[in-house]
Amino acid sequence: WMLKLYAMLLTLIFLVVLVAAIVGFVFRHEIKSSFKAGYENAVDEYKGITDERSRAVDTIQSTLHCCGVANVTDWEKTDYYKEKGIPLSCCKTGINCTMADLKDRERAQGKVYNKGCFIMVTQTMESKLSIVAGISFGIACFQLVGIFLACCLSRSITNNQYEMV
Repeated sequence: WMLKLYAMLLTLIFLVVLVAAIVGFVFRHEIKSSFKAGYENAVDEYKGITDERSRAVDTIQSTLHCCGVANVTDWEKTDYYKEKGIPLSCCKTGINCTMADLKDRERAQGKVYNKGCFIMVTQTMESKLSIVAGISFGIACFQLVGIFLACCLSRSITNNQYEMV
C-alpha cells in the first residue's frame, strides 16, 4: 500500500504543477498588467536605497540597462525626481553621471538608459520561457515514469503474494 500511496502523491504533485502551468499560461496578460502596476507604484514611491522596493527598482534598472516603466521620462512625475533627479541606477555603465546631470533631463539624455524596464522585463521573461518550459517538461516526464514504475511494482508485489502460498 505504500507504493500506491507514493504513486498517488506523485500524481497529485504532477497535477498541481500541471494546473499551475495552465493557469500561468492562461493568465499571463493579467500577470503582466499586475507587474506593470506594481512597478509603476514602486517607481512613484521610490526613495533611493532606503527601502526594499527602491532597491528592487535599482537592481532591475542596472541589470537590464533600462530606466523608468515605459522610458526615462516616467521619473519626471515622481517626488524623487523633483528632489534629486533621475536615480543613479539609470546611468549607463562606464559613464560618469553627476548629480547635476541627473537633475537636468537634457544633460542626462546620452548618459542614462532610454528604454523602459517593463518592456525589458517582459522580453527577458519571454526569452527564458522556453528554457523553463523545457525543464518543466523534463521533470514532468520523470514524474510520469515514476508513477508508472510505482504502479507496476505495486501490481507485481500484489500478484506475487498470492503465488507464494
